Amino acid sequence: MIEFKDISLRYGTQTVLDGVSFRIHAGERVGIVGPNGAGKSSLFHLIIGARQSDGGVVTLEGKPAIGYVRQHLEPEDDAETLLEYALRGVPRLHDMEVELHRLAAAVDAAADEAERGRLLRRLGEMQSQFEHLGGYQLETRVKAALGGLGFKVPEFDRPFITFSGGWRMRAELARILASVPDLLLLDEPSNYLDLPAIEWLQRFLRSYEGTLLLISHDRYLLRSLASVTIEVDAGSCTRYPGDLDYYLREREARYVNLLAAKANQDRRREQLERFVERFKATSSKASQAQSRVKQLEKLEEIRLPKRSQSAGYLRIAPAPHCGAEVVRLEGVSFSYDGVHKVLDGVDLAISRGDKVAIIGYNGMGKTTLLRLIAGVRQPDTGRVLVGHKVLTGYQSQEFAETIPPEVSVLEVAKRAAPASTERDLRSRLGSFGFSADDVGKPCGVLSGGEKIRLAFLRLFLNPPNFLLLDEPTTHLDLDGRRTLEQALGTYDGTVCLVSHDVAFVRAVATSVIEISPAGVRRFPGGYDYYREKTAGETRQTANETVSDVAASGGLSSKDLRRVRAQERAKRAPQIRDLRRRVEQSEAKMAALEVEQKTLSDQLTAAAPGTDFADISRRLRGVQHSLHLAALDWEEPATQLDALEKEQAEAQDAIT
Repeated sequence: MIEFKDISLRYGTQTVLDGVSFRIHAGERVGIVGPNGAGKSSLFHLIIGARQSDGGVVTLEGKPAIGYVRQHLEPEDDAETLLEYALRGVPRLHDMEVELHRLAAAVDAAADEAERGRLLRRLGEMQSQFEHLGGYQLETRVKAALGGLGFKVPEFDRPFITFSGGWRMRAELARILASVPDLLLLDEPSNYLDLPAIEWLQRFLRSYEGTLLLISHDRYLLRSLASVTIEVDAGSCTRYPGDLDYYLREREARYVNLLAAKANQDRRREQLERFVERFKATSSKASQAQSRVKQLEKLEEIRLPKRSQSAGYLRIAPAPHCGAEVVRLEGVSFSYDGVHKVLDGVDLAISRGDKVAIIGYNGMGKTTLLRLIAGVRQPDTGRVLVGHKVLTGYQSQEFAETIPPEVSVLEVAKRAAPASTERDLRSRLGSFGFSADDVGKPCGVLSGGEKIRLAFLRLFLNPPNFLLLDEPTTHLDLDGRRTLEQALGTYDGTVCLVSHDVAFVRAVATSVIEISPAGVRRFPGGYDYYREKTAGETRQTANETVSDVAASGGLSSKDLRRVRAQERAKRAPQIRDLRRRVEQSEAKMAALEVEQKTLSDQLTAAAPGTDFADISRRLRGVQHSLHLAALDWEEPATQLDALEKEQAEAQDAIT
């Protein structure tokens, strides 16, 4: 479907891509990985035509509908609502809908019967095309996407211009997903999403049937979605025919081979250079020296991946001793405007050695809670009590962006530890991956990963025993995230973090604090335990209600059966509605499958006079409708299964 052939791309004097060739086939799900600044986003710019290559050709077979999240989002007018903006994201359908309304008006106004018949036929054809493209389900898909990405129903009618940049990006992602394009290009989609939205996106993309290209450092998304991996590094692109874990294994083997080949080449180069230097002025050896010079010129440089130059550098100092209780919150409430409470009546305690992840939807107060614990903000009511000898190290998510760009790396270290000698600071910078040349660089030229390493160095020049980290993985690539994950895993202090990286939270956190509209809750296990508990919450609540009534009233077995029957009766209307929706979806899917088989048989039979183009078009429309019907079936079927399990468990409890 997409072919890159001998592509070269430069930005000024920097070569980003050098003779790159690879092919992406229709229907493949491709994860694109590599260090920051390696040129991953440039591949997308070449595909959509936003950038022209300096050499080579990018070929797209056919004319696929491309879905790509734009970086600069503006509404057409200030009054345009969120829903209107999202619905406008499918130009074909929008234009067809306008044309449908025009044709319907023309039919009503037509006085001539022949003209009226012609317009009716045209209207019928247009309606058929509109249906095949999913036009009648577009609003439903858009609303489902907006809801899955965290928008509340009342916000659908809010002016799009009033949303922040991050929420606008979510709206753009929703409109692209709802359009169901043939080719979907997603560049770091998880940057603007919280954990619940990332999990919704993962479920949605698993059912997407087109060609998917995903640039991401999120291992959860890459592991669950990509079946092919393309690594962009050191000017080259390497295709790995497997998922993320396959890529990581093969990459290490390839890197070992590259190291050996480079060592052999360096030895050979040294031998040739030594011979030339020794005999270039000797007349009897001049021809041999010249031959060696030509051999040197023919040696192709073996380039090691950029990751090898920065991976593995993160040294967390041992945590100084402190009391058993690190921090305790008692009745803490906080509001930014004095009216709307972000947090209300929070009671929490974090003990020495805990590694706690704070999760929840954006805007629920995760960063606010972290700031209250760090002492950056003071509560309106209640109090935050810090334990004995607790030394807090707080890294905000803005720190990497607010490092003075004109200040050198060494100067940042000096300001953090003015009592340390320059020799000691240079040694510490070296342990965090900064070479002698790097320490004099202005911070403005550092990559995101280098800024994060500098931020951690600043923290550990005065070693804390209580780390507060707000989105620490945002600017890190795969290797940087894995290095930080390993460092925090072995850290003997206490950690409290906010992160939208599922794999990172799963590996680091030993307990979870959830912030939701219901309040702040603590879960004693890791992320998987938290997901298990919240998934079964409805069932647990129903069972606990019956148990509490029985325990408080000393109910007999007859009374207990009556109470459970009342609980089942409350759920009966919901179950009936879900069954109806499931049955309707299954009937629709069955009819579509029959139609799909009929059309496929017609293509296979290839009878004389068969209109292959028309049948193929209809078949694609049926397949698309079948995909949408499966999405409509999945949610009620899942809910119905959960409720039926609740009923079965309640019945078991009675007997």
